[in-house]
Amino acid sequence: MAGNTLDTYLTQYESLLNHGLFTKPQVEKQKKLTALMHTLHVHHQQQCLPYRKLFPNELGPLTNYADFPYLAVRLFKVMQLQSIADHEIFRTLLSSGTTGQTPAKVVLDSLTSARQSKALVKIMQEFIGKARLPMLIVDSPQVLKNPAFSARAAGVQGMAFFGRKPVYALREDMSLDVEAVKAFAEDNVGQPVLIFGFTFMVWLHFVQALEDRVIRLPLEQGIVIHSGGWKKLADKQVNNATFKAGLKATCGIAKVHNFYGMAEQVGSVFVECEKGHLHAPSVADIVIRNPYTLAESACGEEGLIQVISALPTSYPGYSILTEDLGRMLGEDNCLCGRLGRHFEVTRRLPKTEIRGCSDTGSRE
Repeated sequence: MAGNTLDTYLTQYESLLNHGLFTKPQVEKQKKLTALMHTLHVHHQQQCLPYRKLFPNELGPLTNYADFPYLAVRLFKVMQLQSIADHEIFRTLLSSGTTGQTPAKVVLDSLTSARQSKALVKIMQEFIGKARLPMLIVDSPQVLKNPAFSARAAGVQGMAFFGRKPVYALREDMSLDVEAVKAFAEDNVGQPVLIFGFTFMVWLHFVQALEDRVIRLPLEQGIVIHSGGWKKLADKQVNNATFKAGLKATCGIAKVHNFYGMAEQVGSVFVECEKGHLHAPSVADIVIRNPYTLAESACGEEGLIQVISALPTSYPGYSILTEDLGRMLGEDNCLCGRLGRHFEVTRRLPKTEIRGCSDTGSRE
């Protein structure tokens, strides 16, 4: 990023990140975030030739997210889009290692990677606090040893920062390590603990595995953070309420937070509040678009979710149209007290391949 543009961007970004993630009224937040989107648009026009070819024109004084350019998420599966020189690539992130699916590829420089980590920490601390709790990771330690760094590995590595003394609940073949999880529970009876895993894996390889063995773990003070894989659970008639009931029955856990995020926008996640709604932090937001006209949908109408993130500068991923369907539930009026937009994800767009990182482990 060129000097003046970088200075402008950093000033705008720090203003969003460090002055209340969920305390700005939507009007105030949107004013700041649209100014930053202008800066990112200019930056990617200057540094990414494919982006410039797609969007060669200058933008006017836009104030609505819906008027900004956006990229279809599928584009990251067929092109390597980057706004940095090759020697500046710090890490290449792949969205999925699943056989038969084409992974998205996202290139990160060290600055974008650092912003992702810092933003993730600040957002998650709003829901789980700042104390680093004993942590149970519902995955296998082998996930971090794959030379192709997947979004699943990035998720495990990123969330591991929030815990201490991590214990992995699964073996490499995705079977439950019963001795390990029992020992973890016994060591932390009556204490707050953090449990993290991808949704599909938590249900299939943890909750169901405990049910099969008629095991109940004394983890009533635990907090569960999970994300991804709802499509396969929907096929099994498992919704959010069923998922939470399963954790309550097998572990006694009542604090369960789902979060929605994209491998193409790591760091700027949307976390489920105590009222069951996903919230946009100050550094990110959403637009709902009609799937047929792509016009912005009204509050309450189901449509395609467009995700906006202030974080990426190494690739043009600040505004992405996903293949997920959802609906806006409100602005500044969630009963949990957090301001900004809150929403729900309803389903995948029909005939799109199953996303990712959490869908890699199957169980018949």
